[in-house]
Amino acid sequence: MGAVGSPLVFAVGILGNILSFLVILAPVPTFYRVYTRKSTESFQSVPYAMALLSAMLWLYYALLTKDLLLLTINTLGCVVESAYLAIYLAYAPKQARAFTVKLVCIMNMALYGAMVCVLQLLVKDGESRVTIAGGIGSAFALAVFVAPLAIIRQVIRTKSVEFLPFWLSFFLTISAVVWFFYGLLMKDFFVAAPNVLGLLFGLAQMSLHLVYKNPKKKGAVSEVQVPADDEKNQLPLQQQQEAGTTAHVVAPIIEGDEEVVNGREDDVGGDKQQSVSVVDIVLPPPEEHPTLPPVDHPAPLPPMRMAVEVV
Repeated sequence: MGAVGSPLVFAVGILGNILSFLVILAPVPTFYRVYTRKSTESFQSVPYAMALLSAMLWLYYALLTKDLLLLTINTLGCVVESAYLAIYLAYAPKQARAFTVKLVCIMNMALYGAMVCVLQLLVKDGESRVTIAGGIGSAFALAVFVAPLAIIRQVIRTKSVEFLPFWLSFFLTISAVVWFFYGLLMKDFFVAAPNVLGLLFGLAQMSLHLVYKNPKKKGAVSEVQVPADDEKNQLPLQQQQEAGTTAHVVAPIIEGDEEVVNGREDDVGGDKQQSVSVVDIVLPPPEEHPTLPPVDHPAPLPPMRMAVEVV
């Protein structure tokens, strides 16, 4: 551990810095969306709080080991992750904001501060201090890889990866590979070990995108025009009442959790389509309801329009 000793190690470290920088920038589209919509929607702050703490721990470890490449990328990580949390706090609802503030105060300030104070004041041996700091940093590095999987239940339930950014998962996976080799070349177990599981967790996250990247959109509403296939639909309303005729009505029926139209479902090309059926309802005799005043030139009834749910 310590200074970079060969051009190969330095080159791998530089590549690791570039990839880690891309990992840090991966949530930029997410927070731009938060900024433009003035809402955090279903995004969670836990992954970014964990990433900030991880950067803070590795920054302390880099200071102890005098590793310049670890020092530069984790300094940048602390700044950018803090900016992400600031944007989240600005637009999060009250309950989520309170939770995030509590999380940052307890984890990123109290626990981190207590760890540094204990290591600096109570652990006199420099090598032991490095070992303890490296072990804690490795543990939280794993937490950063796992943190995006906190929404795996939501992804499976909604069958949508909208709130699991693909590029974050992708660059985490590639970065894990590079930092693993950097740790091997530097003979730094604390850098190499967590990136093995980091690779596995990254592949698991990307597999979710393969499974749910093109979910079937339900609840799409389209406008359907019911044609007037009966001459009586074009008769004036008064003439229909006088004749005691029937009216055509299209009524939705609730089945389970979906609203469907009274009719049947046909499979066409693997997609379900609903055909609309018309129900004839007999109007009451003219003497049971008031007669409308005469109309000289009554206009025909327009074709009925309605919104139905297309599955």
